[in-house]
Amino acid sequence: MRAILARLRDERGSGERGSGERGNAVVEFCYLAILFLIPLVYIMLAVFDVQAAAYGVSAATREAGRAFTLANSVGEAETRARQAADYALRDQGLSIGAVDFTYRCPGGCLQPDSTVVVTITRTVPLPFIPDAIGGPLASIPVTSTHTTPFGRYRAGR
Repeated sequence: MRAILARLRDERGSGERGSGERGNAVVEFCYLAILFLIPLVYIMLAVFDVQAAAYGVSAATREAGRAFTLANSVGEAETRARQAADYALRDQGLSIGAVDFTYRCPGGCLQPDSTVVVTITRTVPLPFIPDAIGGPLASIPVTSTHTTPFGRYRAGR
């Protein structure tokens, strides 16, 4: 019987920890935490930047379309639309200088029953990547298009 118990103890181990096993769980946990948390935080920062840009570009196209339809002339409409887009973008911490702003007027600008289609595209760079390394490859384009009707029963300008 003693021989069987001794054999089982040798196969399973003595039940005591070896001296080389002390404190390794804390070290392994720290390594795994660093290994998984740093990429997770980086991905979250990138997603937050893209989400802020998407919301800002969406709000900018909507406000630019509204400002365009309220103007008295096409020249004034374009100026007002760019200013409205700039205000909406700055509200999200973005600038109009880094965006591609275009508009088109199917059916004529500021005419009854026409529409104004405003498109704004902004390229969001990934955080902590310099232009020399990634440039346009390390960025995410965000585009928003908004169509604003001028109104069927309004007088043309």
